[in-house]
Amino acid sequence: MSTRTSIEVAVDGGRRATAAPAAPLIWKFGGTSVADHDRLRAVAERMVAAQQSGRGVVAVLSAMGKSTDHLVDEAYAMSSRPPLRELDALLSVGEAISCALASMAVAELGSHAVSLTGLQAGISTDDRHGNARLVGINPQRIRDALADGSIVLVTGFQGIGPDGDVTTLGRGGSDASAVAVAAALGVGECEIFTDVPAVFTADPRVVPDARRLTSIRHEEMLEMAEAGAAVLQPRSVELGLAHGVDIHLRSSFSTEQGTWIRREGAGFEDGAEVAGIAHRRQESLYAVDGAGAGPVVAALAERAVAVGAIVPADSGVRFSAPGADAHEVTAALEAVGLVAKVDEELGSVSVVSLGIARKPGIAVRALAALEADGITPRLVTSTPGRISVSVPSGQVDDAVRLLHRIFIPAAERVSVSDLNAPADAA
Repeated sequence: MSTRTSIEVAVDGGRRATAAPAAPLIWKFGGTSVADHDRLRAVAERMVAAQQSGRGVVAVLSAMGKSTDHLVDEAYAMSSRPPLRELDALLSVGEAISCALASMAVAELGSHAVSLTGLQAGISTDDRHGNARLVGINPQRIRDALADGSIVLVTGFQGIGPDGDVTTLGRGGSDASAVAVAAALGVGECEIFTDVPAVFTADPRVVPDARRLTSIRHEEMLEMAEAGAAVLQPRSVELGLAHGVDIHLRSSFSTEQGTWIRREGAGFEDGAEVAGIAHRRQESLYAVDGAGAGPVVAALAERAVAVGAIVPADSGVRFSAPGADAHEVTAALEAVGLVAKVDEELGSVSVVSLGIARKPGIAVRALAALEADGITPRLVTSTPGRISVSVPSGQVDDAVRLLHRIFIPAAERVSVSDLNAPADAA
């Protein structure tokens, strides 16, 4: 699979950064990990302990808990179509609050931390507000702060566009921020602390006997993430693959090992036919009358909304927008005089297997099993690494369990008592 994300690394007069003999730890803490003052203090204690052991620490922080969701609600309560530049200006404050409070918690522990915004950390992006792409990082200020003995706290989810405006990187963008910082510093590993202990072959809240993976390839994880596995943002996995950064996804609430996303090895199990089953409970089909596919796709692209599938209808088009907020879908189309309505409440289930186009038997077995179980697919799409089936929202969980039972051998049941839903989103 070809990678679709890359960044330029500028440091020391333009030379590529190389890892120092004692490379700093690059950590990312998600929204659940910093949800309140107690959890921020626990994160601070973890960072100070690591520093006292002799390691430098650079931590990328998400906004606290559901802060970003609350800010989105505030924006749409004020305007049905908030300007994307101003929406970014609003949403970017959550991560700054997390970093400032965490720095204060570190100070209370007798150490020192410095909080840096995307601008201060040298993170530059393109000019696409709401879903910007990372284009470059100059980590000199991060290096200087490390050299001064400080723990460095970087606001995730944001950067600075070419005109100097704040941009945001889309939901889960703090994951991409952390991997990009690791790449810029020449560090080959990045640890992402979240509210789940590992990557599983399916969501263990839905499939209690899902397999816990100790290792998975970047390419497989990318397909899982794009199909709805919310543990990692797809762009972070792309960046890891492009820049040789291994990602260790693990729980904030324990010291146990999680899952390594890395190039080496043959994936989670040598010779396995299927890497996992991913799903989204909400992936509705929208309908737009009186318009063709071109104007609809163009209107959505203006607000950084990606189309999943689009099919002609009698009087217009039907389309899906995986992972997009309904506010954004309707706002994008209303801006050009089009009206979208939900045509059908659907979800999606995906079977992930690299090279699935060369394995037609997987699609045949999956579709036959669903039909035999009374689950009628509404739409079927595929990529080089997965087949995705749209089914009624109320049947998504049943479809996940069915396909997991067919394609992935039973394993010892895992404990889900500490798994919070949903996973970190920013």
